[in-house]
Amino acid sequence: MSGRNRKMSSLTDKLKSELRSELTGNILPFWINKATDHVHGGFLGHIDFDGRPQPKAVKGAILNARILWTFSAAYRVLKSEHYLEMARRAYTYFTNHFPDPEYGGVYWKLDFEGNPVETKKQVYALAFAIYGLTEYHRAVDDPAALNLARNLYRDIEQHSFDPERNGYFEAFSREWAPIDDLRLSEKDQNESKTMNTHLHILEAYTNLYRVWENDELRLKLVNLIRLFLEKFVNSESHLNLFFDDDWNLRSDLVSYGHDIECSWLLQEAAGVTGDPQLVEHTRELAVSIAEKNLEGFDNTGGLCYEFFPGEGRVDREKHWWPQAEAIVGYYNAYQVSGREKYLHIAVSTWHFIQKYLVDVANGEWHWSVDEYGTPNTKEEKAGFWKCPYHNSRACLEILER
Repeated sequence: MSGRNRKMSSLTDKLKSELRSELTGNILPFWINKATDHVHGGFLGHIDFDGRPQPKAVKGAILNARILWTFSAAYRVLKSEHYLEMARRAYTYFTNHFPDPEYGGVYWKLDFEGNPVETKKQVYALAFAIYGLTEYHRAVDDPAALNLARNLYRDIEQHSFDPERNGYFEAFSREWAPIDDLRLSEKDQNESKTMNTHLHILEAYTNLYRVWENDELRLKLVNLIRLFLEKFVNSESHLNLFFDDDWNLRSDLVSYGHDIECSWLLQEAAGVTGDPQLVEHTRELAVSIAEKNLEGFDNTGGLCYEFFPGEGRVDREKHWWPQAEAIVGYYNAYQVSGREKYLHIAVSTWHFIQKYLVDVANGEWHWSVDEYGTPNTKEEKAGFWKCPYHNSRACLEILER
C-alpha cells in the first residue's frame, strides 16, 4: 500500500470509529433514555432545546416511522439486543396506532394518548412507514411488517400515482379525496407534485424491493429513477422542487441538503434494480451533483440551507440534516470517483458537526446553528420533524461502506 493509500485508509478508519462512537454513545442513547414514553407507549412527541420533555405533545407519523427505521437499522448492523428492544417498541406502537383500518394508509398525527387527531393521507408519511417497516423486516424477518409495507405500497399506487401524466400526488383526505392544502409543512409550496415526496417514495421502494423482488415494484422503481433524471435533476445538477399537476415547474429554490441526499439515494435505487445503464448514469450523476453542491459550503465548513436564485440570497443557517447527508453524499462521491477531495469534505463536515451541532450537555444534535455557529434555541431537540433518522443513517452508512 502506498503512503497516500495508507493516509486515506487511516482517514476513513478514524471517521468510522468516531461516527460509531457518536451513534452508540450520543444519538441512540438520547432517544432511548429521554424520548421513550413510559406512560402512553411508544415515544414522546416533543423534547425542547434544553432536553425538557412535553408529555402531552402530539405524535407524528414521520417521527415514529423514522424511529422505527433507526432502531431497526441499528440492530441489523450492530446486533445490540437493546436496539432490538427499541425497534420492537417502535414497531408495536406504530402498527397499533398509525395505520387506518378503514381506509388504508396511515394517520398524519395522533394525540399523546395515541388517538388520531389529523387523519389526512400525506403520501410522504406512507413512504416513511414503508421505509421503517421494511427495515424492521430486514432486521428481524417479520412477515407481518412486510405485509403491511406491501399494503401501503398498494395504497400509494392506487390513490397517489398519476396514470395520465406520471408521478405521485402529495396528499388526500382520510377517504382519499382531494384536499386544498397539500403542504408537508408551512415552509413548503402548496403544489401537487414535489421532489421531496418523490425522493422518499424512491427511498421506500428501494428498501421494499430489497425484501420483495416483485416485477411491478421494480418497474415502479425504475420509473421513479427516470422521473428524477428527466424532471427533478436539472441541467445545473440541482433539484427542481415543486411542480403542478402537468409538470410545470413552480419554483427555482435550491435545497443543498436535498441535492446531496438525492445524489446517493438515486444511485442506491439504481443499484437495487440491477439496470446497468441506470447504475452507470446515476454513478456519474452522484459525482456531478456532489461537485455542484460544493457551492453550498461557506467558510465555516458547513453546508448552507437554501439558495434563492431570484433574490441572489443564501440562507446560511446550518441545519442538522443537510450536514448528515453531506457526510454520506461526499463519502459516496469519493467511493465512486476516487477523488480524495470528496473524502476530505465528508471528514470536514463531520468536524463541523462535532464543533457546532453535537450537544455535549443534553445529547443529540441541535436543530441548527446560524452563520456564526450560534445554536438555534427556539427549535426542539426531538419533535414532529426532528428525529434520529438522518444522523443515525449517516453513521450507519459509513460503517457499512
